[in-house]
Amino acid sequence: MPTLFSPHDLGSFTLRNRMVMAPMTRGRATVDHMPTTRMAAYYRQRATAGLIVAEGTFISRQAVGWYRAPGLWTDAMVAAWRPVTEAVHAAGGRIFSQLWHMGRATHPDFQDGELPVGPSAIAAAGESHTPSGTKPYVEPRALRPDELPGILADYVQGAQRAIAAGFDGVELHGANGYLLDQFIRSGSNQRTDAYGGSIADRWRFPLQVAAAVAEAIGPERTGFRVTPTGTYNGMWDQDPVATFAHGAQELSKLGLVYLHVVEAVAGMMHNPHAPSVLPAVRSAFAGTVIVNGGFGMDTASAAIDQGQADMVAFGMPFLANPDLVERFRTGAALNDPRFDRLYAGDDEGYIDYPVLAGSEEQVGGAR
Repeated sequence: MPTLFSPHDLGSFTLRNRMVMAPMTRGRATVDHMPTTRMAAYYRQRATAGLIVAEGTFISRQAVGWYRAPGLWTDAMVAAWRPVTEAVHAAGGRIFSQLWHMGRATHPDFQDGELPVGPSAIAAAGESHTPSGTKPYVEPRALRPDELPGILADYVQGAQRAIAAGFDGVELHGANGYLLDQFIRSGSNQRTDAYGGSIADRWRFPLQVAAAVAEAIGPERTGFRVTPTGTYNGMWDQDPVATFAHGAQELSKLGLVYLHVVEAVAGMMHNPHAPSVLPAVRSAFAGTVIVNGGFGMDTASAAIDQGQADMVAFGMPFLANPDLVERFRTGAALNDPRFDRLYAGDDEGYIDYPVLAGSEEQVGGAR
């Protein structure tokens, strides 16, 4: 029986264990969305994960909506990402890029005064943290059908640039109330054309993106992330089990290498009254299933042992513990995250978390 520490075959890669570092926005890029050497140190420290999924990375200027989050739409950005991927590979790790379009969950301050875009003219819930302060989300402009091929092309070019930058693959960000998720779920998509209405029509554009990216870089290098019952950014769906079982089945037909399912515990931007979607998704998807959502060592091990998932992703535990794999393996205590240093800071709370004695070389100089 596999365990959390067993190798796992993912496409052409044999991963050293079944622990995934989840994508987490940290705001350590430049104000122009360029990756930095600080980011190379951060990911290298955590390369003992079986797989790293790097933070959400913008595919275009239109996709931008987070201060100092990185991009991947220019040649200069490709060059700036290479030291990051090289650092991870030098430490024996594997890293995917998460391709991100924020859709309605951005603000005109990020868009030169233009309205955000989304499937429908329905504002996200909450506030945008703009360069000039926190401001409520605005009602977006509904995308015209003739605009969708251009956005699809941005995803394809983002995937191709990711491979050129040295990433091992890409994860399409279909979660957390961002553009692809906005198309998928009934609460944010009230279109009456071919891209809205039925479950199949709401999935049409995300599946077109997934198919085009898989064709461009290979399905064995393409993953997809979903949050079926997540409520972040005011998201909901009238029938999440049916919606995401359909999506899992269609993504499986495309041969995608993994489906990353966030089904968080109550209190973590999750509808506690929603039914579990994971069993239906697990049954419908033939590739690797990664689960995420408040797992610890014991619950993650149980998920692997019971066949609920093939891999388990960890967010905050990896953020605060560069040597999380070794801490889980030995039963060592975990560091607490520095919540006051999560975003847009410097080395503090980013690459200065302490590691176990003897792990310094393994994680590349964390102290």
